[in-house]
Amino acid sequence: MIPPFHLAIHVTSLEEARDFYGTVLGAEEGRSTETWVDFDLFGHQLSLHLGPPFATTDTGKVGEHMVPMPHFGFVLPLERWQEMAERLKAANVAFVLEPSVRFEGEPGEQWTMFFRDPSGNPIEIKGFRDYEGLFAKG
Repeated sequence: MIPPFHLAIHVTSLEEARDFYGTVLGAEEGRSTETWVDFDLFGHQLSLHLGPPFATTDTGKVGEHMVPMPHFGFVLPLERWQEMAERLKAANVAFVLEPSVRFEGEPGEQWTMFFRDPSGNPIEIKGFRDYEGLFAKG
């Protein structure tokens, strides 16, 4: 088992965060107080605290696209990634980078999508046919 990571970030509304992370992304809610809430996000602990979200700029070059930096995300098996892409589309989430494949036919071939949570925090979800490609050298 890979040890889970813990990430704590600011959100502007716990109600909106609960709806987005719980309903849209399907994360399971854990402990909470009036100022923060924990989620089990694919086996990792995401703690959302009330406060100003971190500043981002579109300075990360991904192929021909500039994506928000910094950002966080997670990696899914390709089938689950495809299901998540459909789930996000059905929820009318606005994509920074539409679901697409990059490095096709190369080491590290991956599917990716970028979007923001309701507080503006940028998120990337990657999909791989085989997790061996996650750390492939090109």
